[in-house]
Amino acid sequence: MGKTLDMQLIRYINLFEKVSGIRPKSCFIYNSSIVFTVVPRQISRAIGENGKNVKKLVKILGKKVKIVVEPRSIEDIENFITSIVHPVKVNEIKVNGEEVIINAGRQNKALLIGRNKSRLEEMQKILEEYFGIEKVKIA
Repeated sequence: MGKTLDMQLIRYINLFEKVSGIRPKSCFIYNSSIVFTVVPRQISRAIGENGKNVKKLVKILGKKVKIVVEPRSIEDIENFITSIVHPVKVNEIKVNGEEVIINAGRQNKALLIGRNKSRLEEMQKILEEYFGIEKVKIA
């Protein structure tokens, strides 16, 4: 689970910590949104009362911001994926060894794949870093 961080992501993490007072476990980009992962017991504190921390980060960064729970093991993969791709609806997620199959409807399938497979490649990179998943399929 060696997550790679570039300087921009480190800046995002430091800003998040200044705004919320909580150190996120990691940070990554998905679908031009900045996604921060935090431990489960700190998620409400990270979001802030009435979402004030998220709103402040959105205003400062000018990008969408999501805060999700840091996955502990492969059992958390379904919740992790649905949190990242929200508001896109996912019907089913299957894990077959080192392959994940995400089942979604016709419209949602296109949203998950993205133009030139950009979102699919982002998801594949994220799942490889967190779970060691080598292949992601959208059905």
